[in-house]
Amino acid sequence: MFPVSGTASLVLAVLFGAVFGFLLHRGRVADYNTIVRQFLFRDFTVLKIMLTAIIVGGVGVFALVNLGYAKFHIKDADMLAVALGATIFGVGMVVYGYCPGTALAAIGGGSLHALVGAAGMLLGGVLYALTFDWVKAVILPVGKLGKAQLHTLLGLPPGAIFLALAGVAAALFVVVERRRA
Repeated sequence: MFPVSGTASLVLAVLFGAVFGFLLHRGRVADYNTIVRQFLFRDFTVLKIMLTAIIVGGVGVFALVNLGYAKFHIKDADMLAVALGATIFGVGMVVYGYCPGTALAAIGGGSLHALVGAAGMLLGGVLYALTFDWVKAVILPVGKLGKAQLHTLLGLPPGAIFLALAGVAAALFVVVERRRA
């Protein structure tokens, strides 16, 4: 295992966070207009960066698991909660113009409107915490699949699912680049 803990892990977290924020700026996804143009289907920078991150992250996760440095920790698939959370996240991103990561990068770059929206994210987090007992009793049980995994539901190995998703990502890259030309 990686023998990093305590202060060293905090220093690494800040370092990796700074690099991540720098890369978000460099990729222009910490720019409000880039994200808005994605939702208007005029600029696919966000899509391309997300697909790249999914592929690179997937390769990294599979490598770490196969080398014994990490394990999968599967959370319950509470489908109504996932659908509602995704809807709130999506509507929030369209209205706000940022996701949480790009918002923090924009704040780091001096964006005041991103700072105002971050206050809204904090308020939403507090409201969620205050209503969690109700959410747990009313929403989480609906569509509860337990620790379901897509590859198990489909009867396929995890690598096959990842390769299929990587193939879809590659196809989307081709479509987006041809559309741009």
